[in-house]
Amino acid sequence: MTIQSADESCDLIGRVALVTGASSGLGLAAARALAARGARLAVSSRGGEKLETARRELAEAGAEVVAVPADVSRREDLERLVGEVEERLGPVDVLVANGGGPPRKAAAELDEADWEAAIPLVFLFVPRLCRRVVPGMRERGWGRVVAINSVSTRQPIPGLALSNTLRPAVWGYLKTLSAEVAAEGVTVNAVLPGYTLTDRQRQLYAGQAEASGRPLEEVVAEQAAALPAGRMAEPDEIGAVVGFLCSPAASYLTGQAIAVDGGYVRALL
Repeated sequence: MTIQSADESCDLIGRVALVTGASSGLGLAAARALAARGARLAVSSRGGEKLETARRELAEAGAEVVAVPADVSRREDLERLVGEVEERLGPVDVLVANGGGPPRKAAAELDEADWEAAIPLVFLFVPRLCRRVVPGMRERGWGRVVAINSVSTRQPIPGLALSNTLRPAVWGYLKTLSAEVAAEGVTVNAVLPGYTLTDRQRQLYAGQAEASGRPLEEVVAEQAAALPAGRMAEPDEIGAVVGFLCSPAASYLTGQAIAVDGGYVRALL
């Protein structure tokens, strides 16, 4: 597949985009969307063959892309990541902050170890990355920050107590930041994916199937049928929204958490 922009405008040509959690799933889908718009890409994950495979896929499709391994839960890794991206590509104009999901667990079962592992992985990496890249965006008068978060920001998902707690914290930080930098050409938004066919989602369903003693296929079909759209999202459908939010066309769209969920969230706001 050759990467092309939907409108052939390639409106991010010359912009440097950093995408974390980009070796697969939603992060890789976001990277594809940014590449289609002409961005120069830095993709990151913990590393290994999956990251190299993602880099190769993007490069073979025509993107200028480098891969930089980093663990988003480690502050020193994030500092090294941004430094290396700046050295190899230049200052970061677009940040897509995507991290891992915490394990499935009930609120009454959480212990100190659960919190200590989840807080850096789900929440802290976002302000840590913003602290490194947003000052430069403000100085240059242009920037895009998009976090790939979760619909649990708005509507708790049973059994995902850590996500239900920390995803809203991410949004609280981003909403505050958006107002502070809006007048300087920097937009800050979040995408809230609903049920999407990623490896992470399949792992959650596998856990549900094991706990209930039902076949995995039955659990997946039941969840899809419960959605107003009648199906789960494909990762590239989420990536397309991320790509738009990072584009010049979204210059007056900031401080928004956009649910891409097939109608899962029933709240008015």
